[in-house]
Amino acid sequence: MSLTAGIVGLPNVGKSTLFNAITQAGAEAANYPFATIDPNVGIVEVPDNRLNKLSELVKPKKTVPTTFEFTDIAGIVKGASKGEGLGNQFLSHIRQVDAIVQVVRCFQNDNITHVSGKIDPVDDIETINLELILADLETVNKRLQRVEKMARQKEKEAVAEYNLLEKLKEGLEAELPVRALEFSEDQWKLVKGLHLLTSKPALYAANVSEDDVADPEANEAVQRVREYAANENAEVIVVCAKIEEEVAELDAEEKEMFLDDLGIAEAGLDQLIKASYNLLGLGTYFTAGEPEVRAWTFPKGIKAPQAAGIIHTDFERGFIRAETVSYEDLMEAGTMSKARDNGRVRLEGKEYIVQDGDVIHFRFNV
Repeated sequence: MSLTAGIVGLPNVGKSTLFNAITQAGAEAANYPFATIDPNVGIVEVPDNRLNKLSELVKPKKTVPTTFEFTDIAGIVKGASKGEGLGNQFLSHIRQVDAIVQVVRCFQNDNITHVSGKIDPVDDIETINLELILADLETVNKRLQRVEKMARQKEKEAVAEYNLLEKLKEGLEAELPVRALEFSEDQWKLVKGLHLLTSKPALYAANVSEDDVADPEANEAVQRVREYAANENAEVIVVCAKIEEEVAELDAEEKEMFLDDLGIAEAGLDQLIKASYNLLGLGTYFTAGEPEVRAWTFPKGIKAPQAAGIIHTDFERGFIRAETVSYEDLMEAGTMSKARDNGRVRLEGKEYIVQDGDVIHFRFNV
């Protein structure tokens, strides 16, 4: 799987600091706009306690987690859709990602300048969303000009696309992101082909100070972000990028102690990684044997042969059966042989829809 979430935000909201924490990749974090010009890409492990439990059960030689990709995109400023700042370059980078994580500044710090001179998270969100909407509107208008002539000639496909483009234009002019509009299945296929920025699924990362991390709900700015996000059914993850960057350098035991001292149940980054993974409709299945226990990312809704193909194309080409047991049933049984005795291990065929948490052994012949 090569899906990626792009981390966006205004300059100096903690975006690159958060990216450093996620990937430990050392992206430049500096107190001035455009410290990040080329997008930084990093791979991060998806936290999943099920993988650890399976390893304890199977005791393999190796345990391999699944991963997810984040892209750190340079700060957007007002006028980006018209090329202000490094707007054209930044928007092209956003176009290449599959989902958007918008980092929103919810902390006060006089030593870190804000590009608009004030801390107003909703204004920040609206600034970025408007630039993406304006960029999409330009795309739609250009496409309308191309399709209009064919639509006038009553070409069936052109008429359908023209009507869709008019609907998109109306929504965008009302400053609604494309993801907030409703489409039929056929219309959505056309929308996906346009690669519009605001059609991408999105979530918000509210970046708070160290003082607020234990009780973020007391932060008025966080509440305002939650209210805004609720209007578009978007998720909000609260993080303290500065703390997360420190935590990222600790080993597992030190990390747990550090979080306990702060009164935090789960690191904000772990929440963000999981939320980004889920935002794209991804699930995890497992393979478990003595050589290795491994987690594999798959798009929810795919069938067993396609899931097998994620491991190797030969597995899909020569697919015979998928010996499958749910994670819960395997853990309850204690061993694979007991799970078989209990009738929990199933032989699934080519039409089986793989479920999150399935433990699978693929049978194939090439």
